[in-house]
Amino acid sequence: MAKQFDVVVIGGGLVGASCALSIAKINPSINIAVVEASQVTDEYHPSFDDRSIALAQQSVEYLQTLNLFDQNAPYTSAIKKVSVSDRGHFGKTHIQSTEFAKPSLGYVVEVNPFGRALHQRLVQSSIRLFCPDSVIEIKQTLHSNALTLQSGEQLNAKLLIVADGAQSPTRQLLGLNFNTQPYEQGAIIANIEVAEGHNNHAFERFTQHGPMALLPMSNNRYSLVWCMEKEQINSYMDLNEIEFLSALQSAFGYRAGQFVKVGMRASYPLVYGQAESLIAHRTVVIGNAAHAIHPIAGQGFNLGLRDVQVLSDLIANSPNELGSYAFTREYGQLRSQDIKTVMTLTDALVRLFSNSSRVLALGRSIGLFSMDLFPALKAPLAKQLMGQVKQGSRL
Repeated sequence: MAKQFDVVVIGGGLVGASCALSIAKINPSINIAVVEASQVTDEYHPSFDDRSIALAQQSVEYLQTLNLFDQNAPYTSAIKKVSVSDRGHFGKTHIQSTEFAKPSLGYVVEVNPFGRALHQRLVQSSIRLFCPDSVIEIKQTLHSNALTLQSGEQLNAKLLIVADGAQSPTRQLLGLNFNTQPYEQGAIIANIEVAEGHNNHAFERFTQHGPMALLPMSNNRYSLVWCMEKEQINSYMDLNEIEFLSALQSAFGYRAGQFVKVGMRASYPLVYGQAESLIAHRTVVIGNAAHAIHPIAGQGFNLGLRDVQVLSDLIANSPNELGSYAFTREYGQLRSQDIKTVMTLTDALVRLFSNSSRVLALGRSIGLFSMDLFPALKAPLAKQLMGQVKQGSRL
């Protein structure tokens, strides 16, 4: 006999786990299940190569209201200053948290230990966890989505939340296309140790080959995102450590100090993409399953977390409408503008700074120089970095 749930979240990663825990916190009477395909073990061994994400200050504050974020955890590092520059041109600007009376502009969080902490919270909660398990069939009925899992378990959900990542198998089962437009660039990611420490200083650096980002981590490390033309990636990946550090130093300069160690490197293609719809029958799609954006501005997880906030709030305000057409339609309406704005702005930023036109280069330099000269002009960029967005939601 099928188990009955108000909400079933597919995906127990950062967005899925945050979503389930957020709904449970704000709506304690809701009966929730999470289905996660990957086995999560209790053991954790810190690694130089742990990957990181950027949390905007607004995301930090929201997670803290849920008791899901500890700024003093060993796997977090504050961002107190961001420098944006255009290599080879005079324009640059600096944004500091103190200018906006904030303790930080955000935090860099190592994915592995943060994900394990969220998983442990799921285990300790009243949420029913099916792990490792996955959905192999979905049948839609008037009042629920009937799910069959790989294990043979059967679940009925008034509301299905799809949060199983960019390659979402669940989205495919629902017949929702994911429309993508590949960039001409790919990205190399790695952790870099810097000799003199990072002082909580992040960098966005635009070069002739593509944008670069350095995000401050624990233990004098930076999380590097280095974007470049696809045909260049293999040659940089093949370099030994000394050669790679030399090439990185040459491309970035010494604004962040001297790079002395690099961890394991990984590369991946970059795409601009969005699900053809954020909603389906008694279903909403959130996080990377709903939208894929360029990583240079570090907005991916923050955008997904705003999906979580709006959805949790909507459930709290419309518990009797859970999963109905009116409910899912309102969710889609509440989220569409913010998603469109962030995706459009991020894409425009990448294309503007990847253009070699001298006229555009001059315009970029003037714009960055003006922001540094007139602090009031920084406010829109700073608010975007901190996640302080205006949208048609109850945030």
